[in-house]
Parts: sequence; C-alpha cells; structure tokens
Amino acid sequence: MSKKTTGGPQAHLTRLFFGRNELRRPCDRLESVILVTLSAAFLTATVAAVLLAGRFYHSQGGAAGGLRPAEAVVSWPGPVLGNAYVLETRATWRLADGAERSGELTSAVAPAIYNAQAGTTLLVWLNRSGDPVPPPPGRADIVANMLLGATFLLAGVAALLTCCYVLCRMALDRHRLAKWDQAWAVTGPRWTSCW
Repeated sequence: MSKKTTGGPQAHLTRLFFGRNELRRPCDRLESVILVTLSAAFLTATVAAVLLAGRFYHSQGGAAGGLRPAEAVVSWPGPVLGNAYVLETRATWRLADGAERSGELTSAVAPAIYNAQAGTTLLVWLNRSGDPVPPPPGRADIVANMLLGATFLLAGVAALLTCCYVLCRMALDRHRLAKWDQAWAVTGPRWTSCW
C-alpha cells in the first residue's frame, strides 16, 4: 500500500501557519503571521548587510587605490613626543612629479619613526595632494572589518527582532490566559457541581 503525499514542504508550512484547524485560535494565527513577518525582516536585513559589506569593501579598496608609496628621509635627530602619545619628527619626501616637500610626520602616518634617526629612510603613503596619510589596510584587514561589521549588524537586528517577538508573545499569552479564564469561568462551575 502506498501512502499518498499531500504536497511538499511549502504545502506543509502553509497548512501549519494558515491551515484551518478548529483548535487554532485567531491569536495563534496572529502569532504565525508575526513570526513569518519577523523572519522576512531578518532575511531582508541579511541581504542589506551583505550589500553594505560589499559597498564597504569596495570603498576601502578604492580609498587605498588612491594612495601611493613614497620614501621620506628623517631630517631631525629623533622623534619627539607630541600630543597624546604620538611621536613626531620632520622629514622630506618626493611627490609623484619629482618635487620635494618637507613637513611633520607622526607615528600615525609613519609607524616606523619610533627609533628613526636623522637620515633614516621611511616608507610613507601619500594621498593625491602629496600629504602623508596613515597606511592603507591590507586586504585581510578590509575583509575582517567587513565581516565583523556585517556580523554586528545582523546580531543587532536579530536581538531587536527577538525582543519584538518576545513582547508580542507576552501580549498574546496574556490574551490567551484571559480567554482561558473566561472559558473556565463558564465551564468550571459545571465541573465542580458534579462532585
């Protein structure tokens, strides 16, 4: 004897959430609708997080692409302590057109100035206007930041949606208990009068 199937997973889910069952109350159907809505919101947030992560990756890669490496020669005998634990020194570097420029270098834009003496050559990154900027992040750092940002975004959305579900569930449970109390107020005296 073969068992007849009544549809695939979609039919089972439809029957589970929207099927007619005498034991399912309207608040049970409402809870199903809330659950489906919150699940759709989480899927939408997942797609948005993926798109934002992709934009972040491309923007970071594009920002790093506008920088060029250059060699800077330290002109002071050693770095001095600037504000907030940042080392500073003076250096000279060449621009893309061959012009020479000098100015202050900090440990933020040239991390290797810690033990640099006068005449030491350091690698610096220059923006399009020829000013030293912090070194660009590597591909691994960009990917790690992208994944971390997407993970935090999804965790925040999941926590928010879970709180929404818990609050809705509490309100629906309160409604169910009130209905149950009403039904018991009618049925309870009949049961106790039999004894």
